Amino acid sequence: MNKLQFYTARAFRDEATIASLSAPQSDLLDALNGKSVALVGNARALAQSDQGADIDAADVVIRINRAPMPEARSHGTRTDWLALAVRLSDEDLDKIAPRSTLWMSPKRKRLRHRIATGDGFYLHPLADYEALRDRLAAPPTTGAMMIDLLLRSDLSSLTLYGFDFFASQSLSGSRTAQQVPHDFSAEAAWVADMQRRDPRLRVIRPGSD
Repeated sequence: MNKLQFYTARAFRDEATIASLSAPQSDLLDALNGKSVALVGNARALAQSDQGADIDAADVVIRINRAPMPEARSHGTRTDWLALAVRLSDEDLDKIAPRSTLWMSPKRKRLRHRIATGDGFYLHPLADYEALRDRLAAPPTTGAMMIDLLLRSDLSSLTLYGFDFFASQSLSGSRTAQQVPHDFSAEAAWVADMQRRDPRLRVIRPGSD
């Protein structure tokens, strides 16, 4: 799909046309069968840890949005999948160099042609976003959407790094919890409930080793 066709579809909110560029969700989940997955959040406290080697040891490493990696010691170096809800420059995309890019945001107008037509592109369905939003009674974070999605697969384990539900704020910005449209208390409670229900899910608290 050329740029004119893509941006026309985006401007007119032609979801079907944009979704035609996406890998099927079933293929995405099948790729995780039996795999260990590290989902790396952007909590500032993660930078004080020595979890980088454990992150890189996972079969699949997934990072979120701007995917800050200040040091290999704390964050590792690999990015297999990048879960996005923000615009990134070509320079930033080239630096992160994910094998697959997952567009999680319902805001399709932020989606770039390069991402939508790249290898390994996945478009998260609006219905999935809306279902989780209703469950949390607030717009879900990219991390929450990924947890919800990943646990539908037959992965062997899902370990969360850099998730403190904004207690230490984010490495990729200066906003406080009150300045973003998410309910971090609700997400923390939801993740704790998911842990009780699904033994594959493990949370490594930022700053702990």
